[in-house]
Amino acid sequence: MAIPLLQVDAFTDRPFHGNPAAVCLLDAPRDDVWMQSVAAEMNLAETAFVHPLGDAWSLRWFTPTLEVDLCGHATLATAHALWQTGRLAVGRDAHFDTRSGLLTASRRDGLIELDFPATPADAAPAFLANLEEALGAAPLWAGRSIFDLMAVFGTAAEVRALKPDMVRLTELPARGVIATAEADDGVHHFVSRFFAPAAGVPEDPVTGSAHCALTPYWAGRLGTPRLLGYQASARGGTVRVEHAGTRVRLAGHAVTVFTAELLA
Repeated sequence: MAIPLLQVDAFTDRPFHGNPAAVCLLDAPRDDVWMQSVAAEMNLAETAFVHPLGDAWSLRWFTPTLEVDLCGHATLATAHALWQTGRLAVGRDAHFDTRSGLLTASRRDGLIELDFPATPADAAPAFLANLEEALGAAPLWAGRSIFDLMAVFGTAAEVRALKPDMVRLTELPARGVIATAEADDGVHHFVSRFFAPAAGVPEDPVTGSAHCALTPYWAGRLGTPRLLGYQASARGGTVRVEHAGTRVRLAGHAVTVFTAELLA
């Protein structure tokens, strides 16, 4: 039986921008080896696999090489796909059972808003030298969340100009590295980039889960819970964020690029 498959650009309102995710709409669970094979075939930062689970939806995310515990852009893409295909009524929230607990997607003011756990980064000065070697520039502050290392730079221009050493990044004891600085464009509050070669993603275009660490950091530093972040990858993408204690709200647009049927 053919399985519906969509490719959705997340955290953008224009095709070929933001972060592309594949969404595989299943009727029932499939085995891990098959899902990893599909993700490798799609060769995107993440492929999402979703199927009904009582009143909610089971959701798992795979990079081309491994399963991950949390993914923002593929969750946003999945909610968009469920509403677009009529599997979930437009007026209903999407409730996802995941490896990071219950996650919710809602429609708010023309955007898709995700309710995710906050993953704040604690200061980790011991990694300053390692991050400088891997990123090719000296951060002012280093932190570590449950998933990633964070490097804070003095200017947005430094973040945009980074040309990291992917081999050195792979050697660091983290899923990936978040590079960030205060924005300088008069529109956004902060800019970021995200590198995760150890997970099969050299540079991720727009990373929702990284904003679970970015949001509490910049909310505390700038003194406001609501911020606008820009991920300065080649494709680029905007993430509206809100710090709400132990939770983070991430909001953005999504655009379907194509729909297909998976036959294998």
